[in-house]
Amino acid sequence: MQQTIGLARWWWTFVLRGAVAILFGVLAFAAPGFGIGLLVGLFAVWALIDGVNNLLTGIRTRGQDRSWWLEILEGVVGVAAGVIALLLPSFAAEILILLIAAWSIMTGIFEIVLAIRLRTVIAGEVWLALAGVASILFGVLIFLFPAVGALSIVWLIGSFAIAFGVFLVMLGWRLRGVDQMARRDAEHDYGSPAPQG
Repeated sequence: MQQTIGLARWWWTFVLRGAVAILFGVLAFAAPGFGIGLLVGLFAVWALIDGVNNLLTGIRTRGQDRSWWLEILEGVVGVAAGVIALLLPSFAAEILILLIAAWSIMTGIFEIVLAIRLRTVIAGEVWLALAGVASILFGVLIFLFPAVGALSIVWLIGSFAIAFGVFLVMLGWRLRGVDQMARRDAEHDYGSPAPQG
């Protein structure tokens, strides 16, 4: 239970990741006519923010959560994907799409493994698992159909980002409830507010 309380302290990082993903998805839908260049930039920013967020969460929960290394590994993958997209924007569209697909599948695997580790200590792990499944399905679809039109790709990426973001926000909200309950219990047991995370 202690590892869940430690992870729950950082509930807002999941909400932030989800909000950024939803924003990316909305922008992808709102501005598909700007072409692949804008998509590269949006993806790079999303991957970097998501990756840095995972790195920070992994570092902060290192002593409290057995799965901290998964967060760090997922963060490294995200940052690497974002940096590649930023440094090599002249990559052909097909290569960029394959990069996004690979990042999506790896992220999904990490999310599912983390959800399995959390299943014995938190009821809301299903949101993390759903985010992982959505991520893997999206990556597989892109690998199977890389030659579909650019507009379809933008819409597919936008849809995935919004679904992924909603799942992460739901998980963050669930962890927020766990964090609030832990703080109330600490105040009841010790008569003073629990330290802020």
